[in-house]
Amino acid sequence: MRMKTAYSEEEKRFLRDLGNTIKHYRTLCDLSQEKLAFASNLDRTYIGSVERGERNISVINLNKIATSLNIKPSELMKTA
Repeated sequence: MRMKTAYSEEEKRFLRDLGNTIKHYRTLCDLSQEKLAFASNLDRTYIGSVERGERNISVINLNKIATSLNIKPSELMKTA
């Protein structure tokens, strides 16, 4: 059973903004969620949930995604 974490509205907004930023860069690279997931060694459903702001992404996974998008992790955090 997965434990549900209660995030503040500000934290939820941050996660949504981060997800939107990842989606923005993914589409700029003309990658599907599936292709980004494969390149990042992550599951496609995980990428989708991150883009929707449903997950509190780890720094390791943020780095995997940024590397697959050929950008620095800090670029993903700028607009989040």
